[in-house]
Amino acid sequence: MISKTDHNDAIEAPSVKAKSKAQFQQPQLLSKANSQLSFHESMILGPDFFQVDALVLAPRLLGKFLRRDEVVLQITEVEAYRPNDTACHGRFGITARTAPVFGPGGHAYVYLCYGLHTMLNVVADKEGVGAAVLIRSCAPIRGLETIQQRRGQNTEKPVLLTGPGKVGQALGISTEWSNHPLFTPGGLEILDGPEPEKILIGPRVGIEYASPEHVSALWRFAVAGCPWIRKPSKTLFFREF
Repeated sequence: MISKTDHNDAIEAPSVKAKSKAQFQQPQLLSKANSQLSFHESMILGPDFFQVDALVLAPRLLGKFLRRDEVVLQITEVEAYRPNDTACHGRFGITARTAPVFGPGGHAYVYLCYGLHTMLNVVADKEGVGAAVLIRSCAPIRGLETIQQRRGQNTEKPVLLTGPGKVGQALGISTEWSNHPLFTPGGLEILDGPEPEKILIGPRVGIEYASPEHVSALWRFAVAGCPWIRKPSKTLFFREF
């Protein structure tokens, strides 16, 4: 079901000087065939990459890079939200808050959870569909000092970035970034990255208000063997794609 990234759908990213001395090796969780694809060789993904069903886009995003200024994160865990999904914000229809969800794939949808936590979603599918992928967890690749400062935590352990609110805080984004095109150089971008060798799936987290079939839907995806995953990781299991 999951197809490989089409590099014809990517555009070249401009070079950016690292402002932080902190540099990271890519997590040793990815296939040997793709292990040589470093962040520095990556390209910004074009809009066509995102304009697919959220269930297709979600696992595709694993291993990809999020970049804002000197901070680079590698996506390790995501959740898909689809049309007619009782857990999706699109269920409310188009409002001032949810309008970006109904835009074309490849834009950001950023909202506040409990009025405190900034949650980054990647809009999926065609314009008008109303679908997105929540970025749940990431691993740090570059800019550790900035990440720690924004998070208020002087640690290199997974607790630094395992949770969607932590990812938004580490990137230093606000709801003003909602509707931002993630395929445009400058600002907030998603770049290509190596595909995981194995992917874990399981039910989404914190959606008890949704209907039973959506609460139990296996629409959460994570990189197998990766410590940078939000708990409860015990609800995740391996499935071949």
